[in-house]
Amino acid sequence: MAPFGSQTDFSDAIAQVGQAGRQLTAAGADVQSQLLDTMATYLHDSQDQILEANTLDLEASLDMAVPELVLDWLKLTPERLQTACKILHRLGSLGDPRVLTPQPISRLTQAMSGYSQVVPLGVVALIYEAFPELAAIMAGLCIRTGNGLILKGGNEASQTTQVILQALYAALEQADLPETCILSLTENEGDAARQWLLQDQGVDLVIPYGRPNLVQQVVRQAAIPVLPTAMGNTYLYWSASGSSETVSTMVIDSHRGEPDAINAIEKVLIHQSLSPSSILRLCHSLWEKGFQLLADSALGADILDLQVADPKDWSRPFLSRTVALRQVTDAQMAATLVNSDGSHHAVSIVTESYSESNQFTQLVDSAVVYINTSPRFVRNSAQASAIALGMTEQRGRCSGFIGLNALLTTQHVLQGLA
Repeated sequence: MAPFGSQTDFSDAIAQVGQAGRQLTAAGADVQSQLLDTMATYLHDSQDQILEANTLDLEASLDMAVPELVLDWLKLTPERLQTACKILHRLGSLGDPRVLTPQPISRLTQAMSGYSQVVPLGVVALIYEAFPELAAIMAGLCIRTGNGLILKGGNEASQTTQVILQALYAALEQADLPETCILSLTENEGDAARQWLLQDQGVDLVIPYGRPNLVQQVVRQAAIPVLPTAMGNTYLYWSASGSSETVSTMVIDSHRGEPDAINAIEKVLIHQSLSPSSILRLCHSLWEKGFQLLADSALGADILDLQVADPKDWSRPFLSRTVALRQVTDAQMAATLVNSDGSHHAVSIVTESYSESNQFTQLVDSAVVYINTSPRFVRNSAQASAIALGMTEQRGRCSGFIGLNALLTTQHVLQGLA
């Protein structure tokens, strides 16, 4: 696509995406389901070409000294690509998520009644770096909900994304639906298109996905609704009744999310009554798995080989196999630190006390709380309706998980009584 000549040209293109989304909705759930299955098939059949393009992107990124973390996100494996195909198939078999019994609205006046129904947002934009398969996954979520989609990926994945889009566009053509259901802003459009995107009132929601600086930049610059994603800096509170084995299992498992360990536990708050031997067992179990450990000054003095954490470490994500340990007096202090320095999208607790777990869930300001279970994020959830792009610290209809519900809203229909 040639660069847009002006902001007006760009707004016209956004309007076409909105119109295509309405055509997608009007086509109906059966057509959408067939389209999702076709997209999955075309994506599967294009695997060799996609992986070849990804190799070229990786080689170019190495020459440009792209950070190792982003390279990990960029490197597309057959397993990751097949997961995207499975997600598309499962969304196709799910059915229309908007089909709910209309909820009646209490009669407003003697001459008026009404009901509410679930409808698409309209036009949704995803701004992301690396993660080429997110183009297909986000397309699946938008098609299932009847939304038009705008994609602004990073230049590091440009060749891979282009081959993926070819498969998606071929499926749209076969379904006799307009290619403008998905508008991809490539490097040819330049930075101006991204700035226009964040200001265009034709976009109903923008979702930034990637490193914190990208997410924060979009939040600062946008004049339209933003659903920020969150990654890393997940806290765990190890209570006096919890076991070191449970803590180590949860920490290690939380980092297994591939390629983006969204809910990786990076901070462990340890009740002060726990013995140094218990803490040392945790340290050894994590060291054996290749983790780097940091600690507050108190723990750093008690346990050898623990580097003291920088004060700024407690409020920033490491996005690596690094865990910082800190002593606390009780659940109240743990919750205070979580609320002050945590990511607010996920938090964990290890305890054998029901009352303490209940108290902790009431005290922490977090979208999701995990009790004695790993918070590891799984994009392709066992429940198809819970398939999610990522997580957010925002509350409300998303409930921490950015899935189908995040792309739908409620429309109220009022009618006069004859």
